[in-house]
Amino acid sequence: MMRRRTTLLTGCTALVLALGVTACGSGEPVAAGGGDKALGGQSVSVAGVWSGSEQKNFQKVLDAFTEKTGATTQFVSTGDNVSTVVGSKIEGGNAPDVVMVPQVGVLKQFAEEGWLKPLDKKVQGTVEANFAEVWQNYGSVDGTLYGLYFKAAHKSTVWYSPEALEQAGVTPPKTYDAMLKAGRTVSDSGLAAFSVAGQDGWTLTDWFENVYLSQAGPEKYDALAAHEIKWTDPTVVEALTTLGGLFKDKQLIAGGQKEALNTDFPGSVEKVFGPQPDAAMVYEGDFVAGVAKDQFGKDIGTDANFFPFPPVGDGKAPVVSGGDAAVVLKDGKNAEAGMALLEYLATPEAAAVWAEAGGFLSPNKELDLSSYGDDVTRATAESLIKAGDSVRFDMSDQAPAAFGGTKGAGEWKILQDFLRDPSDPKKTAAELEKAAAKAYGN
Repeated sequence: MMRRRTTLLTGCTALVLALGVTACGSGEPVAAGGGDKALGGQSVSVAGVWSGSEQKNFQKVLDAFTEKTGATTQFVSTGDNVSTVVGSKIEGGNAPDVVMVPQVGVLKQFAEEGWLKPLDKKVQGTVEANFAEVWQNYGSVDGTLYGLYFKAAHKSTVWYSPEALEQAGVTPPKTYDAMLKAGRTVSDSGLAAFSVAGQDGWTLTDWFENVYLSQAGPEKYDALAAHEIKWTDPTVVEALTTLGGLFKDKQLIAGGQKEALNTDFPGSVEKVFGPQPDAAMVYEGDFVAGVAKDQFGKDIGTDANFFPFPPVGDGKAPVVSGGDAAVVLKDGKNAEAGMALLEYLATPEAAAVWAEAGGFLSPNKELDLSSYGDDVTRATAESLIKAGDSVRFDMSDQAPAAFGGTKGAGEWKILQDFLRDPSDPKKTAAELEKAAAKAYGN
C-alpha cells in the first residue's frame, strides 16, 4: 500500500495533500484544513448502510481524512432503512453531519424534505473536474447539486466459471442471442447455464433494466425511470418478452423457475462458484467477485471472470450502475467539517484508499486505474468510466421505494410472479403500470 501510495503522490494527487493547492483540474482548493490540521478538534458524524468489510474499508478513507485535516470521524451503520434511521435522528436532534445515500430516490426524498445543504462552490468545482456529467445529474435535484457519488456498482457484468465454459467449448459471447446459444451448449454438456436469484426481487429488476436499456435505448430508459411513459409501453412489453424467453427455458436456468424463486443472491453465486456448482454463469454486478473470492476462495481472473452484459438485438451494450452518494445534512452539528469531508471524497486521493483495499469501484474519472488491486476489477472500473454519460443509474433505485425497493411488493414481486409464469408479458406490463402509477402518484 505504501509503495502504491508513493506512486500516486508523484502525480496530480500529490498536489491535493497541501491546503490551498488546486485539485486536479478543479481550479478550487481541496478540503479546508489540509496539512495544517485546521479542522483539529472538530468531529464529523457519518451514517451509511455499510457494515462488515465495507465499513472497515470506508473507515480507512475516513482515517485518511483525519490524518489530512485533523477532524475526527464517527461512522454509524444504518442498515438498509437509511431514510427511516436518518429521519428519526433528525427528529431527535441528533442528525449526522454526512449521510451516504444508496439510492437516487432517497437522495431526492431528502432534498424535498429540506434536509440537505447544497454542495458549496469548492466541492462543486472538484466534482465537475473529476466526474462525468451523468454522475453530477444523479446527485442533483431540480438543478441543485446535493450529492457526491463516491462508490459505484457496475451492474452490467455476467460472471462465469472459465473452467465450465472451457469444458463446454464456448467463449464469452458478444451478443444476447449468442449468450443464450452458449448457455444451451453449456447445458448440453451437463451443467445449467444460469443461476438466477429469483428470491431477491432486486436481481430481477437488474435483469430487466439491462435488457430494456439495450433494446429500448437511453432516452426511453430515462422516460420510464421518471414514469413519463407508462409501463404498458410497447418497449416494456418487448423487453419482458425477451426476458421471458430466458425465464421459461428450463435448459438455461439451474433448477428451473421454482428453484430460481428459492435462490437468494449469495446462493446464486454459490451455484456457480461454490464447492458443488450447478451452473456456469450468474448475472449480477461487480460485487459478485467479492462473494466468489471471500466466501468461496476463488481467484478472480482465474477461477472467476466476467464478460459485459451483451447487446440485445440492434441495441448497444448496456451499462447500468448503482452507487452511494455523500450528502451533508442541514441539521448536522458540524456542517463545515462535513462539507470538507465531501470535498476530500471527491478527490482521486480518497478513492485510491478504498480502491487499494478492494471491493470498490469509483466513478471518479481521475482515479489512476493502477490503484485497483487486480486486473478484473481494473477492467470493470475502466468499463464504467469509458461509458461516460451513457451510464444509466439502476431504474428501481430511482423509483419511489413502494414501487422499486420494497420486498414482496411493487416491481420486485411482479417480476417474481413473471419469473414464475412468463407467458403473458402484456399482463405483467399492466400490473407494473398499476403499481407504478400508485407509487408515483400519477
